[in-house]
Amino acid sequence: MEGSSHIGPSAHPDQAAEPVPAVLATARSVLPSLQPSDARVAQLILDEPDAIIYRSVSEIAEAAQTSSATVVRCAQKLGFRGFHALKLALARERATFEADHSETAIPSDPRLAELSQVITAGAQTVRDAAALVDPDAFDAAVSAISTAGRVLFAGVGTSSPLTHDAAYRFSAIGIRAEAHADIHVQQLQVRLLNVGDVCVAVSHTGSTRETLEAARAARRAGATTVAITSFARSPLSELVDHVIVAGTREVSFRLEAMASRLAHLALLDALLVSVASRDEARSQAALEVYTDMLGDHRL
Repeated sequence: MEGSSHIGPSAHPDQAAEPVPAVLATARSVLPSLQPSDARVAQLILDEPDAIIYRSVSEIAEAAQTSSATVVRCAQKLGFRGFHALKLALARERATFEADHSETAIPSDPRLAELSQVITAGAQTVRDAAALVDPDAFDAAVSAISTAGRVLFAGVGTSSPLTHDAAYRFSAIGIRAEAHADIHVQQLQVRLLNVGDVCVAVSHTGSTRETLEAARAARRAGATTVAITSFARSPLSELVDHVIVAGTREVSFRLEAMASRLAHLALLDALLVSVASRDEARSQAALEVYTDMLGDHRL
């Protein structure tokens, strides 16, 4: 959407001053929106990342049943100057992954093998999130929430618990925040937002009907809209003012969506801390009330 803040590496990966981009997470985040020929190249990168590092453009084109120009174009769509730059970034990423994996691949107790695998993938998912977030979109979201009269977190299904946790914790730093489990209540309340309010829509796919309707209603009401999602291009990303994307990393048994919750939770935590730092006096005063409340409920 024109004028929106969206995901995407803001600089090229071969510039030494920039952090190493998360190649695989970026590929996953844009894969559903790519043209078929580009998608075949991206899928090959995801399926055979180690082999890609040692293949030429023409070899990749042959394997993906496309042209060399398409391979280069796909690399550029992922945010790189060309395929060579992508390979360099991928080589660095795989080296980091192997170093992390070697530390946890063989747990001291074989009964913890699955635990080790999931924790390693989850940690990498959170690191991927940090590499993928657009600084402009993140800063804009922090600014909007910090000065909002009211913040409504919207999400359904497995995103719903994250919205309720976020509303609770933002309330604890003095933000008038809310989330609603009942869809009818959520849809009513989002329609009651005003200019200066914020709707934060959380959705793994960015295509959940109820969440899309919440974003539409918030925009019609004049509120600022923010999306936290796993895919750079989706129906939700086209609706909102600011898109914060955290790509997912495969774990096993098709648990990509579960892994994404870790990234989304980390993003919400980062927003919380950043908003709190914008008005430390407000945050401190609210946290004192929060601490007193907790004291009344502990033995």
